Amino acid sequence: MSKTVKVTDGNFSKEVLESDQTVLVDFWAEWCGPCRMVAPVVESIAKEYDDIKVCKLNVDENQSTASRFGIMSIPTMLVFENGEVKDKLVGFMPKEKLVSKLGLKK
Repeated sequence: MSKTVKVTDGNFSKEVLESDQTVLVDFWAEWCGPCRMVAPVVESIAKEYDDIKVCKLNVDENQSTASRFGIMSIPTMLVFENGEVKDKLVGFMPKEKLVSKLGLKK
């Protein structure tokens, strides 16, 4: 069972851009209500699916990376494949919808 990986400005390239698997990055902040709502959904996906790496980046603590990817509102989730942004998901969404968007299969 995997779990979420905390990414920062310092380890983003290694953990996300250089990853050999699809990566979901949840851009969030402590004070963000919708971020707190989506957190258990993201955690659940990290635990249930081995074919995707799930990372969380606190935008308040890592403004350089958030700015680099144009994060204007949170929660925003970016899907990376081979170091490139494949999809951008903004706002809360139920687990079933997120799983479907990510194309994950049990």
